[in-house]
Amino acid sequence: MKIKVQKGPPEDLLYFDDDLPLSQSQVEDVVEIFNTPLTGSYNWDYTVADNRIKKLYELGKELNWNGSIDLNWEYTHPENERIIQPDEELPHESLDVYLNLSDEDKILFDRHSVAELMSQFLHGEQGALLVASQLASCAPTFNAKLYAASQTFDEARHVEVFNRYLQEKIGIHYPINPALKTLLDKILTDERWDLKFIGMQIIIEGLALAAFSMLKSITKDPLLKQLLHYVIRDEARHVTFGINYLEDYVKTLSQDEINDRANFAYEACVISRERLINTKSEQRFLKMTESEARDFTLSTSSFAMFRNFLFSRVIPNLSRIGLLTDEVRPKFDALGLLEYEQAPDDFECDWAELKKPLESFDEVAT
Repeated sequence: MKIKVQKGPPEDLLYFDDDLPLSQSQVEDVVEIFNTPLTGSYNWDYTVADNRIKKLYELGKELNWNGSIDLNWEYTHPENERIIQPDEELPHESLDVYLNLSDEDKILFDRHSVAELMSQFLHGEQGALLVASQLASCAPTFNAKLYAASQTFDEARHVEVFNRYLQEKIGIHYPINPALKTLLDKILTDERWDLKFIGMQIIIEGLALAAFSMLKSITKDPLLKQLLHYVIRDEARHVTFGINYLEDYVKTLSQDEINDRANFAYEACVISRERLINTKSEQRFLKMTESEARDFTLSTSSFAMFRNFLFSRVIPNLSRIGLLTDEVRPKFDALGLLEYEQAPDDFECDWAELKKPLESFDEVAT
C-alpha cells in the first residue's frame, strides 16, 4: 500500500482503463489531511426512545440494499447514445456551438458532462460519509448515535456505487468542485456537532436530493436511473432525520446561537446557488472561458430544475427548524429564495412510500 499525502485535492482528470491490471502494491492512495477539534460524547442512558428517530433507524435496517447485487451492472449504455439528452432550450448562440460539434464529440461531451457531475456526487458522498461518522461520536442522544451509524453505512454504499459507475461505465473521475470542497471543509472541521447536523442533514443532503432527482429525470441510462432511485430513497430518510432531530434542539439555543447557525445555513445556500457550478466540460468541448461556461450552465433548463429542487426543500426545512430568522430573511429575500418558503418541508415524510420494497431494474426504468 502506498499513501501519498498532499495539500489540496487533485486538479487533473483521472482515467480508468479496464485492460490495465493493477496489484495492491501498484495502487497509490492520494490523501489530504484535515484536522478537527471534534468533541465526542458517551451516552450512558441507552434508553431507546420510541420516537420518529428510532422509526427511521428501523426503516433503514429493513431497506438496506446491496450495491453489488441489487443494481443491474450487466447493463451498459450504448456507446453511440447519450446518457442525458442535450438541452434544446439554450440561448441560440450556445445551441449553435453545441450543434456544430461532430457526432463523436457530442457523445464525448455527454460522457464528460455526466462524469463531471457524478464526480461531484462521489466527492460529496465521501464528505457525507466522514461527517456521518463524526455524528456517531458527537451526537448526544442514543437514538441519534444509532441512526448516524446507520447513515454512515448508507453513505459508504453511495460512495461505492457512484465510484463503480464512474470507473466501469464512463472511465473518468473529475476533481472536486472548489465550492463543494469549501462547504465540506467547513462542516468537517467545525467543533459544533449541531452545525454538522445543519450543514450535512439540511444543506448537503438537500443538495444531494436536488442533484440526484434532476439527473434521474433527464438520464436515458436505466442503470443510472435505478442507482439514483435507490440512493434518493436513502437520502430522503437522512433529511427527515435531520429535520426531526434539529427542530427541538434549536429551540434550546439562545437567539445569538440561533442567528450564528442561521447565518451559516445562509452562507451554505449562497455557495450552493452561486458557486456550485460545473464548467470544465463546457470549457473543454465548447471552447468557452470559465465565465462563458458559467453563464452557459446557468442558462440551461437542467440547472433551473436543480435550483428549484434544491431550494424548494432547503428553505422550508430551514423554516421548520427555526433557522429562517428575522436576521437572515432579508438576505434570503435578496437572493430570491423566500418564494420557496411555503413549499412542503420534510418533517412529515411519506412513511408508506419509504416502506415500499425496492423497485426492480425494469420497474424503475419504466
